[in-house]
Amino acid sequence: MNPSNVLGKLSPSITAMIRADHSHVVVTSHRYLADLSPGRKKAIVETCCRALEIHAQLEEEIFYPALREVAGANDVLDKSRPEHDEMRRLVDRLRSMEPGEASYDDTFHELIRDVMHHVADEEAVLLPEAERLLEGRLNELGAQMTKRRLQLLGPHSGEIAINTARAMPASTMLLTGAVLAGLVLVARSAVHRGAGHGALAERRHARQDRRVLRDTPRERQPDLIGI
Repeated sequence: MNPSNVLGKLSPSITAMIRADHSHVVVTSHRYLADLSPGRKKAIVETCCRALEIHAQLEEEIFYPALREVAGANDVLDKSRPEHDEMRRLVDRLRSMEPGEASYDDTFHELIRDVMHHVADEEAVLLPEAERLLEGRLNELGAQMTKRRLQLLGPHSGEIAINTARAMPASTMLLTGAVLAGLVLVARSAVHRGAGHGALAERRHARQDRRVLRDTPRERQPDLIGI
């Protein structure tokens, strides 16, 4: 079987992936508060900006062309690229600023307002239309998006990991660490239980073998040992 066909069947649909991207940015943006430290503000902003840049490129390279082929004229689709360009302008502006500047908060809020408007149009119009017109290709397109996403993420993976960690509240970091530690303990316990059960079974079989030899007449024991 062609590996690309397998990936297409296993991949989430492209519309599900777009919705997940939207949710990620919105949830991350909600962590931004005026009284946060400059470091956390910058980490949250950069996490959102990088996610938006990659999301926009994926849509422009894969989603919009596929939808354009089957949808024809569409006002929402027509204005999507210009909205991406405006988003990029605000991203560039934020990167040229420092969190302590007076207009930093306002610029980030302006970006998120534009994103929310864009998301509303896509989720109300474009995604349902894609699910109707591209029904048989949604998973195939999702696989294409996954492959391209990995390529785009690669050069920024370290930066993304650091900013994601810095953007998290301390309580979330502690909870995540506790969950991971718990999973490690559960895994170790399972391994130890498995080892203990194995040793117990070996001792049980050894006792049974000794019992059989003890109860078997001496002249038949060589036959049993040879089995």
